[in-house]
Amino acid sequence: MSERIALGAATLPRLHDRSGLTVPGYDRAGVRPGIVHFGVGGFHRAHQAMYVDRLLGRDPDAAGWGIRGVGLRPADRAMRDALEPQDGLYTLTLKHADGAVETSVIGSLVDYLYAPDDPEAVLDALAHPDTRIVSLTITEGGYNFIQATGEFDATAPDVAADLVPDAVPRTVFGYVVEALRRRRDRGLAPFTVMSCDNIEGNGAMAHRTFLAFARLADPDLADWIDTNVRFPNSMVDRITPATPPGLRAEVAGRTGVDDRWPVVAEPFTQWVLEDDFASGRPAFESVGVQVVPDVAPYELMKLRLLNAGHQTLCYFGYLLGHRLVHDAAADPDIRELLRRYMTDEGRPTLRPVPGVDLDRYVDTLLERFSNPAIADTVARLCQDSSDRIPKWLLPVIRERLAAGGSASLAAAVVASWTRYAEGEDEQGQPIEVVDPRAAALVPLARLSRTQPLAFVSDPELFGDLARDEGFTRPYLAALESLRTRGARATLAELLAIDPA
Repeated sequence: MSERIALGAATLPRLHDRSGLTVPGYDRAGVRPGIVHFGVGGFHRAHQAMYVDRLLGRDPDAAGWGIRGVGLRPADRAMRDALEPQDGLYTLTLKHADGAVETSVIGSLVDYLYAPDDPEAVLDALAHPDTRIVSLTITEGGYNFIQATGEFDATAPDVAADLVPDAVPRTVFGYVVEALRRRRDRGLAPFTVMSCDNIEGNGAMAHRTFLAFARLADPDLADWIDTNVRFPNSMVDRITPATPPGLRAEVAGRTGVDDRWPVVAEPFTQWVLEDDFASGRPAFESVGVQVVPDVAPYELMKLRLLNAGHQTLCYFGYLLGHRLVHDAAADPDIRELLRRYMTDEGRPTLRPVPGVDLDRYVDTLLERFSNPAIADTVARLCQDSSDRIPKWLLPVIRERLAAGGSASLAAAVVASWTRYAEGEDEQGQPIEVVDPRAAALVPLARLSRTQPLAFVSDPELFGDLARDEGFTRPYLAALESLRTRGARATLAELLAIDPA
């Protein structure tokens, strides 16, 4: 395509006739922010913002539910620099396994504030009467709780700084709690805090951690928050890899649109949301969101099958030399490990899931993992394991052992994480361990060569599993096999075991 157009509000009318491109059919000038979102990354832009964009296009009465994004971290400057010149517009490309591609311009993000630039502007936005929902994709680690206990960590430096009276906020806790104080003092209704992170009981976790911060800052305000603010649980699902380096040129070449930071995702999407809001909500159900009274069965299904399945795949996959997820998922041994983990260990810990055929769900996950068009990286799935494994996989191990069952496959996955965290692959090449605890985990993984339980003895991550023979026996056997015989032979032995 010869002419390339820089994406922005002024150029949007010129994009309506571009083939292969869908653009907002609503008047963005009339959209007002009713949602403030912390953590505008690829997933938020491929998921929640996409649903709101659909709603704006479907319902003229939804114009008050636009999204104002907020970034807190130094890394968020890049998102500010990409979105500001584009007036919040960006492209979402969906890639199907058969090669079909869909690209849409998403218009629901109407503003973006980088908090260190102007903290007061963020507080004003949060305290504004039009703001009725504050949503979060701040990652599992953003909730600032101790892994083993679930308790809020008041010793974190930025949290401690925010607890100083009259401090300029640094954390999401500081911003949200101060905004709620202003709303209470002005007689305004509270907003709803809506977590969209991959945490079991994410709304309950948000309630617990924000309330813990508030109690340290102002006990009376904490009581008001506990009584008046709602924290609905949700389950969110769409595989969204980091934007690959060539996507910008690909989108420009195919559609003629120059987008500074496009996002790519799989076609599948799911959002299950608890109907528990303080000051109203969008009609999300009209655009495919499952609004239900109880999210727990759905989130357990997703966290213990899809998310834990990703961990089941990634370390073994990396050690076997796979660098793309679809290649690892196509490996017969890994595919069998995935199916066996999901059906034999993950699924027995689930509650009944209304309206879901779990056999079909497992098949769908294997198909999604195998989509070559997404080109998701194994390294991405291996990131932040100290946040992910304790929430997604260790609960499966504990529940299986408590019920008298076996968790040998899940224990072997923990062993594969340990082997990966040593920072060197089977060919002696370095592995970059990207994890907030990497400085501690890598030495512990290496120490476990001589002190076998060193890696799993940290109670903040593993609780008392290092003292449970039902876990340690298969864990140590798999770890020894990984080191002496390699990942392929270890998988062969694991999969030869009769699952009964």
